[in-house]
Amino acid sequence: MPKAALDSFDRKLLTIVQHDADLTAEALGERVGLSASAVLRRLKRLRAEGVIVASIALVDPARVGKPTSFIVALEIERERPELVARLRKWLAEEAQIQQVYYVTGSADFILIVTAPDVEAFDALMSRLMVDNPNVRRFTTNVALGVGKRSLFVPIPRDGT
Repeated sequence: MPKAALDSFDRKLLTIVQHDADLTAEALGERVGLSASAVLRRLKRLRAEGVIVASIALVDPARVGKPTSFIVALEIERERPELVARLRKWLAEEAQIQQVYYVTGSADFILIVTAPDVEAFDALMSRLMVDNPNVRRFTTNVALGVGKRSLFVPIPRDGT
């Protein structure tokens, strides 16, 4: 996918809306030096171009039952494209799997998983192994605490 052409206004907007997507167009315009209508046009274009892929609410886990976070390293048997594609689809469809990274190193995938408890996590991983025979094994780290939780993408000012 080609890199989007972003000017300094786009870059400022992207940085601001990553911190607070609820700001009004007027408030955003004041911060970046544009009219509200110009801000709305830019945000619409950034969404249409796939630069902004979603505007979401970040939920505090402690307020909704404090689920446990697990960092999982998956190893697969074969790197055949159709098998990897099937596994990726399965992982993407599981709500408890928050993030999936296809990586280099001893693991093939790193997953960030949230579950209400260890039993629910164990059930998910059992289904993973049954439904995906191409998964050789997995190792799990349980997060004891969270020092930072973010999906913020730093936007370079100069376009590099």
